[in-house]
Amino acid sequence: RIKMAEAAAGVEVDIQHLVAGLKRIGKAQDDGTVQVTFGEVFADEILEQQLESLVGSLKAAKKRGLLAFEGQMLLKGAHDHVVITLASDSAEAATG
Repeated sequence: RIKMAEAAAGVEVDIQHLVAGLKRIGKAQDDGTVQVTFGEVFADEILEQQLESLVGSLKAAKKRGLLAFEGQMLLKGAHDHVVITLASDSAEAATG
């Protein structure tokens, strides 16, 4: 049980890093959302160092309704052009 709790806490920390990173490298939109392509996120060295699994963190954040993107999973190369949209309430709530 302790291992599961530690894993869950790790996922939450990764999501916080991801949201902060998306805010940092993305472009704010008029509707309060932030948009960035998967290719830009994948290439970001800070997120690369902070996250255990970029794809896993993206899936977990999407499941929680914090962000949106087309498809279920994003892969380097094939999905570099896919836009990730950080919800406006997530963009406002997250602080670096």
